Amino acid sequence: MPLAALISGGKDSLHALYSVLRQGREVRYLVAMLPEREDSWLFHFPNIRLVDLVAEAMGIPLVKRKTTGVKGIELKDLERTVRGLDIDGIVCGAISSEYQQSAIEGLCHRLGIDFLAPLWGKDPIPLLRKMVRLKFDILITGVAAYGFDESWLGRKIDDQAISDLADLSEKFGIHPSGEGGEYETLVLDSPMFKKRIDIIRARRSWKPYSGYLFIDEARLVKKASSS
Repeated sequence: MPLAALISGGKDSLHALYSVLRQGREVRYLVAMLPEREDSWLFHFPNIRLVDLVAEAMGIPLVKRKTTGVKGIELKDLERTVRGLDIDGIVCGAISSEYQQSAIEGLCHRLGIDFLAPLWGKDPIPLLRKMVRLKFDILITGVAAYGFDESWLGRKIDDQAISDLADLSEKFGIHPSGEGGEYETLVLDSPMFKKRIDIIRARRSWKPYSGYLFIDEARLVKKASSS
C-alpha cells in the first residue's frame, strides 16, 4: 500500500515517517506545503524551503506546493496536491491537535484513502526522549509562547531541553511538543538520513516571547562514521 507522508522538516512529521517505515510500509512520496504566512494553522513557516534537503537526505521523491496559509483554504490546497498522487494513504505527525487530526482525516475520507497518525494520543515527553535515543538531531527554529526567551532559538533538543520544556509546560501550559504552535523545529539528522544537514548561515529575528531562527544557507554533508 503506497503512502504519502506529510512533512515539514520538523520532528513530529519525521518521527511519524520513521514509525511507518519501521513497520515496513512503502512511502512513495513526501508532501510539503509552503505557507505564505507565518500563522498557518496546519503547516510550518520558518525554513520550510529546507524540505528539499530533507527529502534529498532520505532519497524519497518530494511533492511540494505553495499555500496561502489561510485556515480552510490551505486544506483545499493540500487536497489538490495529493488528489493526483497514486497512493492509498497519508501519514500525518499529529499528536494531540484535534484540528490537524480531523482536517487531514477528513481529507483522506473524501479521497477514499487511509489516514495514518502513528504518534496520535501518545505522551509527548516520552516521544521526545525516544527521538533523542534514536539520534534525531533536532534544532529549535521558532518559539511563540510566554516562558521562552531568545536562547531557545538554535537550541538542540536533548535531555536537558526536554526537562526544561516539561517545566514550561507545568508553569505556562505549553504543549511539550509544541503542537499549539509554541515552538517549531528542523531535523538536521535522523536514522533515515543518508547525509546530514549542515547549517552554513543563519540569523535570528526576535520580539518578546517569540522569534525565528532563519537559515539562509545549508547543505548536505557526509555523516560521520559510526566506528
